[in-house]
Amino acid sequence: MTAMRRILSFREFDWALLAMVLLLCTISVLEIYSATLHTKYVGFYTKQMFWIAGGLVAMFLFAKIDYHRLLDWAPWAYGVCLFALAAVLVPGIGHKALGARRWIKAGPMLFQPSEWVKLVLILVVARFFANLGGRSLVRQDIFKAFVLVGIPMLLVIKEPDLGTTLTYMPILIAGLFFGGINTRQALILVTAAAIFVAGGWTSGKILKPYQKARLTSFVNPDNDPRGAGYQLLQSEIAVGSGGVLGQGAAKGSQTQGDFLPIPHADFIFAAFSEEHGFVGAVFVLLLYFSILMRLIQNAQTAADLSGSLIIMGVVAVLTFQILVNVGMVIGFMPVTGIPLPLMSYGGSSVLFTFLALGAAMNVRMRRFVN
Repeated sequence: MTAMRRILSFREFDWALLAMVLLLCTISVLEIYSATLHTKYVGFYTKQMFWIAGGLVAMFLFAKIDYHRLLDWAPWAYGVCLFALAAVLVPGIGHKALGARRWIKAGPMLFQPSEWVKLVLILVVARFFANLGGRSLVRQDIFKAFVLVGIPMLLVIKEPDLGTTLTYMPILIAGLFFGGINTRQALILVTAAAIFVAGGWTSGKILKPYQKARLTSFVNPDNDPRGAGYQLLQSEIAVGSGGVLGQGAAKGSQTQGDFLPIPHADFIFAAFSEEHGFVGAVFVLLLYFSILMRLIQNAQTAADLSGSLIIMGVVAVLTFQILVNVGMVIGFMPVTGIPLPLMSYGGSSVLFTFLALGAAMNVRMRRFVN
């Protein structure tokens, strides 16, 4: 009887969505194996398999907890995340690598709090706007929402981690849009944001010189082909050399020649495009599109506004990361270090994505519960 209840409790689980996610994960493992075969990163595909396995377990566990309880716990989790982000900045606690202090070392493992903040922000923002009861937003509501997301953004930008900081904005935008912001308020916010960005750019107090160089190098990478424009140029060469059908697995000249930087992480889509060509790249993009459309469909059938907001927060983050990463490797976006969901190597990124999908599954499984 207990076993039957467990089976029935997952009858509303989105198995079609899970199948597409697992297909993408399989592509990820195979590409990491291929891209790192003759590099110092050889063997990383086995670590990715462990992260995926751990992510699957976490997703099923997360899906079992009623998302209304998760929303009740969200303020406490938010406080813990702020404490962790502040601790990262403290020398001796935060682990520094490659010029950034982004991790907390726990034994042999490195823990990156900024990745987990995305999940907590999705829940906190959904809770905030759902509690407004669908009424029209006033200035105080918008200000409070900006404070909720702005505090962790300021802490993460101090690490510095511009890429992760940018991924918090889609959560806020999705919350405002589905929370009921009107056109006039939206135009005011866009104008204020443009003024803030312009002021932050010219002041030099928010962005460091190398971050500015990354953000501007994509416009004309040939100006500094061995410096700020190197990564982008090598990525474009890799994508272009793939042609229609690609050069074949483990045969990409840019990837195997160690010209393409970190081909298993930030530039995995460039490595995949070189090996599998235009056809392979389009297939992966269609797979992402199908996953996002499936999530949006689940949001439309959610039992309440908070459930819809949770799923749309997940959609907003994943869409932003996909657009920025793919745009980055083909020269349409600046290099920001944002990983490609479910494909780029990285434990924190993989676990966040599976937990976010677990939250979406959570909402779907309770869509007929009053």
